[in-house]
This record gives sequence, C-alpha cells and structure tokens, in this order.
Amino acid sequence: MFLSEMIKKIVVFSGAGMSAESGIQTFRDHGGLWERYRIEDVATPEAWNRDPELVTRFYNERRKQIIATSPNEAHLLIQRLESDFDVTVITQNIDDLHERAGSSKVLHLHGNIRFSKSSGPNQEAKYYPIDSWELTEADRCPEGYRLRPHVVWFGEAVPMFEEAEKLISAADVVIIIGTSLRVYPVAGLIHYINKGSKAYLIDPNAHNLTLPNGIEAVNDSAVKGMKFLYEKLIS
Repeated sequence: MFLSEMIKKIVVFSGAGMSAESGIQTFRDHGGLWERYRIEDVATPEAWNRDPELVTRFYNERRKQIIATSPNEAHLLIQRLESDFDVTVITQNIDDLHERAGSSKVLHLHGNIRFSKSSGPNQEAKYYPIDSWELTEADRCPEGYRLRPHVVWFGEAVPMFEEAEKLISAADVVIIIGTSLRVYPVAGLIHYINKGSKAYLIDPNAHNLTLPNGIEAVNDSAVKGMKFLYEKLIS
C-alpha cells in the first residue's frame, strides 16, 4: 500500500522560519525592524495602553513589509497537497502568505496582521479587514473603541489553542516547519500528536533539536524540506 493511500488528514504547523524564506524578518533577525524596538514597547497589552500610536506605527511598518512579499515555494507545495488530502494549516505567523498561496483552511494562533480588532472588552467578537497597510487612530469599532492589530501579544491568551489541539490530535500526518518549538504554550501542541500518526519537523537545525519520539527530523530549509516531503507524501 502506498503512503498516500493511508493518509487522509494532514496538519501543517508553521512558524517564523517559513515566512523568513519569503523575506519576512523575525524578531531574532539582526538589523531588522525588531532591532529598532523593544518587545516590551510594541508587543504587549501594557505597551498598547501606554503608547497606542507607537504600537500602531510598528505594526503598520510590519504590515507594509508583509504586503510587499510573496508566498514561497513551500507555501505553494502545501496548497498543492489539497489536491490529494484534507489539509489544515496551523500557523504561528501573523502574515497571510498561506492564504495568498491558496490554502483553504488556515488557523492563525497568533492572529493575522491583515485584520484589526476592537481594543474594548469584546476583542474576539469580530475581526475587521485592513484594506491597505495602514491602521489609524480614526479607525474604530461600532462601539467606538480604537481598533488595534489582530495580533496575540506577549502575556495574552491564545484563543485558538484548543481548536489547534483537536486538529493536531486528529491528523494522520503532522508537518512542523520553520519553528524552533521554543515559544509556549504553542510549542506544547506537539504533545497532542497521535501516537499512530506520522510526524516530521523541517528545520535547518533539526539535528540539534531534542524531539519527542516519533517525530522525524528533516534537516533542511522550508522550501527544500517541503519539496522532499511533498514527493514522499504523494508517492
């Protein structure tokens, strides 16, 4: 029996390393946008309460960069898997590159920078698309609260975590790509992989990571590693 005949559900769990191959800088990169700002000043609820203008300006810059980038070949290969399998993407990334690549089911654990939400008490009730790169002080929800980026900041709960748990535990194959598995609670999702499932981690430094039993390391970039797994899965 071919591997593809035993697989129905695939979950791809993607992180910053995947977007980095499209040119989007991570907060660990040197010389990038994050180097000009402290995390405490732009990526916490306290930062928003203290200086919403600074926070808004920072995410406007990030949004502008993201809009100027394109999905890479790894994003496109993940979308192509939908021709043969039921594929769900769970991403830590706040960009929309998976959607622009054509993936039909994408769960954003840390939000989506192309959307905003109310800064009032019912933040998760509705998300508002940002048509351009800029969010301004004049942008308000129907209740009159200023709109903030739809991003989960440090110190905030991850609203979609339980849904991600269910998706991963029901998958026949889990592909972890572009994440160091250092950021909790999200890194803990790998412990929900079913013991009977196949699991792969694609990372250039995969050989240096301590992985739970059952996760196969693919020591390569997102694009090269995804090419390898795509051929393996459809064969």
